[in-house]
Amino acid sequence: MTQPPSPPVGPSRTDTLIEYPCRFPIKVMGAKAEGFVHAVTMVAREFDPDFDATTIELRESKGGNYLGVTITINATSREQLDELYRTLSTHPMVKVVL
Repeated sequence: MTQPPSPPVGPSRTDTLIEYPCRFPIKVMGAKAEGFVHAVTMVAREFDPDFDATTIELRESKGGNYLGVTITINATSREQLDELYRTLSTHPMVKVVL
């Protein structure tokens, strides 16, 4: 008698705890430079045309050299979030995306 195949171990790429659409915060960090917040805002609008820039939260580093920018977008899919993270991560002004 053969046994049925065992279920895969660990979560698959399609498993998610996020229910779309939803509001999704993303923290972007970079050097405190002119144009940084604007650049992050423009990327956010590429992926969420209704992005509300008034919801942006800013946090300066202790030394004042870096700036944390929290954007909250309307996430519609995992693919959208993955591409948004990729786009932000490769932007020349961005150091870290969380």
